[in-house]
Amino acid sequence: MPTALPPSPLHFDAAILGAGAAGLFCAGIAGQRGLKVLVIDHAEKLAEKIRISGGGRCNFTNRDATPAQFLSANPHFCRSALARYTPADFIALVRRHGIGFHEKHKGQLFCDDSAEQIIDLLVAECEAGGVQRWQPCSLAAARAVEGGFELDTSAGPVRCTQFVVASGGLSIPKIGATDIGHRLARQYGHAIVPPRPALVPLTFDASLWAPFVPLAGASLPVQVATGSGKAAGRFDEDLLFTHRGLSGPAVLQISSFWQPGQPLRLNLLPADDIAEQLRQAKAGSRRQLGNALAGLLPQRLADAWLARLDLDATRPLPEVRDKDLQRLADSLARWEITPTGTEGWRKAEVTAGGVDTRELDSRSMASQRQPGLYFIGEVVDVTGWLGGYNFQWAWASAAACAQSLAMAPAPA
Repeated sequence: MPTALPPSPLHFDAAILGAGAAGLFCAGIAGQRGLKVLVIDHAEKLAEKIRISGGGRCNFTNRDATPAQFLSANPHFCRSALARYTPADFIALVRRHGIGFHEKHKGQLFCDDSAEQIIDLLVAECEAGGVQRWQPCSLAAARAVEGGFELDTSAGPVRCTQFVVASGGLSIPKIGATDIGHRLARQYGHAIVPPRPALVPLTFDASLWAPFVPLAGASLPVQVATGSGKAAGRFDEDLLFTHRGLSGPAVLQISSFWQPGQPLRLNLLPADDIAEQLRQAKAGSRRQLGNALAGLLPQRLADAWLARLDLDATRPLPEVRDKDLQRLADSLARWEITPTGTEGWRKAEVTAGGVDTRELDSRSMASQRQPGLYFIGEVVDVTGWLGGYNFQWAWASAAACAQSLAMAPAPA
């Protein structure tokens, strides 16, 4: 029998690796511009990271997003894309799709019903652009050839004029995160800013943390800071004690700034002049010290804190020495503690680091090393704060890329 010929590759103007927020959004815009677009993704489920985000309601943008809320080794890179596709632009799209939403906290916008609504929006935008989607479909190899790229996929060979890498970062591997985007970038000569978990709980030495283990689940508003100079971060958010360390919005935010070996600086009662309140309580009350402190802090934390300082919680306030009240106030306002690590990729919401933006065009996300190659979304070294900023970067970088993609010339 004659040998079967290998299948001829299908041709597309653009192939996009990754069916997440950035990849689907880029595909929808490009398809509606008239390009023939293919999206491939190895995961069984579509856009799983969107589905689980925001407690299942997807914090899809932040109304107040500016470049100031993004971290990068090249901090000005994100300005162009964020200026040309704003939160107002995505909010208008959400409204056109009839999705109800609300502001939860500090400009953070969530779906009223479900994150599935954002996925449905992206799918509808892709369908409006005639986008083809192969999923699950794995990429075995990508080669630059004359006129574009050849892709070897589990669904067959593909030829494309432009290749967009929107494969995300390393966070949450159980839903399919891999380093394929970084590997592809290196293949074409791109540098990678070392990836690290971001928006992630911080952990501490077990023996140091032992007195705080019983506080797991306790939370309170705090001010937290770390670093110095331009690398410093400071946030006023809620803190959550865990069995292994600290979490909650305050710590997730500061984790993007924290570097190994650096201490955290915490004020556990930032809205109060603790020393003055304790002095006034001493002058006008015979309450026990523990009860007075529990009026300012969660009861469990108040008890643990006094035990930590070897102060008698049952002592009436008038009998507590002024210097002990001052020591208590200082310890609450200036708690310094050094994490030993993070909860890692399994708990990180995003990846800091990634494809070095100094080798990308800020207006188009195009590679400056390989014509026709683009990188968008989380695979790039741009990391937003907690609160919808990373989704806004996905939309903005995708839009910048999609608007720059070109239709392949018609065959002669």
